[in-house]
Amino acid sequence: MRSVRARAALGATVVVALALIGAGLSVLLVLRANLTDQAGLQAEVVAREVAGQLALDVPYDRLETRDEEDHPVQVTDEDGRVVAVSKDLRAISGTGTDRVTPDPSPAPGRSGGGSGDDDGSDDDADDDDRGGTPGRGEVDSDEPDFANGTATVDGETADYRFASVRATTSAGVTLTVHAGAPLAAEQEAVGTVRGAMLIGLPLLLLVVAGVTWLVTRRALRPVEGIRREMAAITASEDLSRRVPEPGSRDEVARLARTTNETLTALEASVERQRRFVADASHELRSPIASLRTQLEVGAAHPELLDVPGAVADTVRLQALAADLLLLARLDAGERPGRTVLDLGALVREEVSQRGGDRIPVTVSVPDSGEFEVAGSRGQLARVIGNLLDNAQRHARSAVTVSVRPAERGDVVVAVTDDGAGVPPRERERIFERFVRLDDARTRDDGGAGLGLAIARDVAARHGGRLTVGDAPEGGARFELRLPGAG
Repeated sequence: MRSVRARAALGATVVVALALIGAGLSVLLVLRANLTDQAGLQAEVVAREVAGQLALDVPYDRLETRDEEDHPVQVTDEDGRVVAVSKDLRAISGTGTDRVTPDPSPAPGRSGGGSGDDDGSDDDADDDDRGGTPGRGEVDSDEPDFANGTATVDGETADYRFASVRATTSAGVTLTVHAGAPLAAEQEAVGTVRGAMLIGLPLLLLVVAGVTWLVTRRALRPVEGIRREMAAITASEDLSRRVPEPGSRDEVARLARTTNETLTALEASVERQRRFVADASHELRSPIASLRTQLEVGAAHPELLDVPGAVADTVRLQALAADLLLLARLDAGERPGRTVLDLGALVREEVSQRGGDRIPVTVSVPDSGEFEVAGSRGQLARVIGNLLDNAQRHARSAVTVSVRPAERGDVVVAVTDDGAGVPPRERERIFERFVRLDDARTRDDGGAGLGLAIARDVAARHGGRLTVGDAPEGGARFELRLPGAG
């Protein structure tokens, strides 16, 4: 099942079905228990009425009961013999004995039912002569026993709830009255509720499934729109297109916004890559064409071969290739090493190796300071070299490089010159690749426009940053801030 709508509808239907089945079973059990208790209460009332009559020594054949079809009665003695039954009772179960024919022998001590003893009559007469009252039995006040069974009354068999109540006659004979109340109302009510549930449950589940399907479909409609637009973007390779953003503020709207942000970043990345390839091809074409021309001229006319120019073009081509290779490695996410090095010593070393600078570089590094940072020695040396090259191209008469500690343990390398400086609106653009603000400069003087871009990328890879501002001398001040090794 690959559809989210189908899975959501099925899941909701299963959950609702389990909840309804559990609730339905609970309702049926509670309903059955309540109706059974009511039937038991009715049976107990009838049993106690008959037991009260037995306690008053009412003869068996004169016992009065309620509607005998609804409340069958069976009376047994201590030995389990049936001594009395209600009229038209033909069969019974659930009372301890299934006999419905009274035992012809009278219970001992009873004067009713056409039998008795002379002693008992004399005693009664004596009591009357003494002005006393006849003897009286009692009804057991304990909770009666309940049981379910069946009874056949007037040819119809039905289920009953029986209550058993004990009574003691004035003669001390203990009898048990089994009275029943019909369970037809309980069975009919439970059957009606069960039938309603069996009919209503499937219909309700269909409604739940349909509503869940429609709601999920409506909720996922923007997702389908996003998918179609992404498929169209993939097919057309047009990264300028954007997916539709719904007006809601839910997860789907955030997904659409994030997708558009990703497309924007991807478009910018692809555009930078295209511009980089185009600029790199353009930059490489010039020294290669110049070198080829000089070699072709040298091959035809050896005396005209410009060896220094060919060497310069070769060196420039080599430097450009190295820059492009380093940028490719940085774009690929290459992480710098974690070598601990002294940035002050690295600055002195780089300045000491620059013998061909047109302007001497002034170095200001405190001897007592510790300027340890962690990173790649080669890449950081490349950053310092690129900053010094940039300062040499724009300075009039002075280039200064200094190293100082900063807050939070950072180390700052500042390279300043007394040139024209960088306009504020161009201070971020100069860090883009192949950007040269002075288009009138020759390529040999101006470089390829990769030095500052490489310097900022390397600084970012080392957890630092590279910024440009105004120098006190009026030129540009480049600051490289790196976190200390501590």
